Amino acid sequence: MTAVQSTLVQAPPSDLGTAVLGHLADQLGSARTLLDAVLRQGAATRRQDVEDVLGCLADIQGEMERRGRLEAERAQLLIRAAALLGRHPHEVTLDALTSLMEPADGQLARERSAELRGLLDEVQREHVVNRALMRQELAFLDHLVRLVGAEDEPGYRPPGELHGGGHRPSVSSGHRVLDLQA
Repeated sequence: MTAVQSTLVQAPPSDLGTAVLGHLADQLGSARTLLDAVLRQGAATRRQDVEDVLGCLADIQGEMERRGRLEAERAQLLIRAAALLGRHPHEVTLDALTSLMEPADGQLARERSAELRGLLDEVQREHVVNRALMRQELAFLDHLVRLVGAEDEPGYRPPGELHGGGHRPSVSSGHRVLDLQA
């Protein structure tokens, strides 16, 4: 158990509201960072900027690791709230959680939770768009590679093997990318 997790579990009930609000603030920050990276990745994909796409992918992976840690902290908060409510952690709803908080903190927690859901929905939508864009770009690249290769069937053929039509291409008839002899 990390120091943060042990603090969440051992903190007195009066501090639950502060812990929940802090956690939701961290979740919102993470979701905003993730959304920014996903939006930048979409823009880089549209520009066909491979380096930026890969950079954004690294940012997304880093943020997903952070979100994993935040999820572990969330689980600790739910365990703590469940103990106070006499329930199992999976039974703790937002309403049940906010019943343990001061009314103003509970309202703020509801607002932050709604904002978080909205941000995560937007991240999901943009991620789906990015995947479609990448598939489209890869399909176009596949098409170009096939055109340059001018082969009926994709795949590697060892030197000297006959091509699909049963003839060897002449030196001047095909595109030669690499001509090696031992």
